[in-house]
Amino acid sequence: MTDRKKVAFYTLGCKLNFSETSTIARSFQDEGFDRVDFEEAADIYVINTCSVTDNADKQFKQVVKKALQKNNQAFVAAVGCYAQLKPEELAAVDGVDLVLGATEKFKITDYIHNLAKNDRGEVHSCEIEEADFYVGSYSIGDRTRAFLKVQDGCDYKCTYCTIPLARGISRSDALENVLQNAFEIAAQGIKEIVLTGVNIGDYGKGEFGNKKHEHTFLDLVQALDEVPGIERLRISSIEPNLLRNETIAFVAQSKTFVPHFHIPLQSGSDVILKKMKRRYLRDVYVDRVAAIRQHMPDACIGVDVIVGFPGETDELFLETYHFLNELPISYLHVFTYSERDNTEAAAMDGVVPSAVRAKRSKMLRGLSVKKRRAFYESQLGTTRKVLFEGENKAGYMYGFTENYVKVKAPWNPELVNELQTLQLSYIDEDGSVRGV
Repeated sequence: MTDRKKVAFYTLGCKLNFSETSTIARSFQDEGFDRVDFEEAADIYVINTCSVTDNADKQFKQVVKKALQKNNQAFVAAVGCYAQLKPEELAAVDGVDLVLGATEKFKITDYIHNLAKNDRGEVHSCEIEEADFYVGSYSIGDRTRAFLKVQDGCDYKCTYCTIPLARGISRSDALENVLQNAFEIAAQGIKEIVLTGVNIGDYGKGEFGNKKHEHTFLDLVQALDEVPGIERLRISSIEPNLLRNETIAFVAQSKTFVPHFHIPLQSGSDVILKKMKRRYLRDVYVDRVAAIRQHMPDACIGVDVIVGFPGETDELFLETYHFLNELPISYLHVFTYSERDNTEAAAMDGVVPSAVRAKRSKMLRGLSVKKRRAFYESQLGTTRKVLFEGENKAGYMYGFTENYVKVKAPWNPELVNELQTLQLSYIDEDGSVRGV
C-alpha cells in the first residue's frame, strides 16, 4: 500500500481567495490526498496568489522559500489572481513547478500527473475572456467563520484595478447553489457565514450565463435569512452605489444578518473619484452611511480608502481626511496606491512621491485607530453576543460581537465557536474590549 501524499495550502489576499483555497483543498482530499498545515512537510504546496497587495511578487517568493525549507523536493503550484496576470513571472521563480490561471485553478488535480520537480514552472493560463463560467466555493474548517462565495469577476473599469483582468466578467452563483452551500456550512455547526465575492452587490448578473439579473442582491439576502441553523450572516464588502435602501432596511430587521457593513470609498474627493472612474460621488456615500445609522445606530461601518492616487494634491488628500473625520464610521482599511501594469492610472500624470504616500497612509491609519476607539467606547455598557474563535494567543482568546467589536477573554477551549452573551465593560490596553 502506498503512502497517501500530503498537500498544504497558503492563501494571500482576500476572503474570496480563502473560500476558493478551501474548495481546491477539498478537491485534493476527494482525490485521496491528506491536507496538512503549511508549517508541516508536504509533498505538494499550493499557493493562492493575490494581485491587489503591494509587493505581490516579493510575498510570493517568501512563501515559496518557506515551503521549500520544509521539503526541498516538494512540488510547488501557484494559482489565483497574480498567477493569471503574470504567469511567466511566477513560473520563473526558483522552485515553482506549476502555474495555473483563472479557469484552470479549480482543475488543479488534473494537472498533477507526477511530483517530479521541473526546471521551470509549467504554465497553463487562459485568455481572461474565457473566464466566463462560475465555480462555487466556501471555506470551512479553517476558521470559526465560513466565507461563502456568491459572485466572481467585475464589469467595472476602475482605473487603478487589475481584478477584471485577473478574474474576468461579473458572474453569479445560482441562488439554489448558494443556499445549498449555506445548508452544508450550517450542517458543520459553523455559527457565522461571511458573504464574499469581487462585487457582491452585483449579485444576479450572469447567474445562468446571461447578463440579465435573474435575482438581485436583496433576493439573495432574503433567501439566506431563511436558512435554518445559521446564527449569523455578515456582508463582507459592498459598493456604495449597489447598497440599496431596501437592503439596509431588511438587514436592520433580519433574523441573522448582523449590523456590520464594509463599504469601499477609495477617496473623499470627487475630483479623485472621477479620475478613478468610481460609479458614485461622495454625496452617495454620505447618504448610505446616514441610511445605515438611521436604521441601525450601533452598526459598525468599515471603509476602504486609497492614498497617493495620481493627481492627489495635499489639498485633495486633506479633503479626504476631513471627509472621513466627520463621517460617523467605525474603522478604515487604508491602501497605499501602487502602480499596476495595464491600468489607466499607471500612465496618469501627477505621480505622488512614495514618501508622501507613506505619510498620508500613516495619517489615515492614525485616524482609523481614533475612529475604532470612539466606536468601541460608544458600545461600552451594552450587552452583546460574542462568537469566540479557536486560537490561543498567549493565554487569551478573541471573538467578535454582531457589530464587529473585538472582545478579549481568558483562554477557555469550551468557548470556541460558542456565542456568549456579555456586557461590554472596558477597553483593554491592546485596544480590544473586555466583557463581564
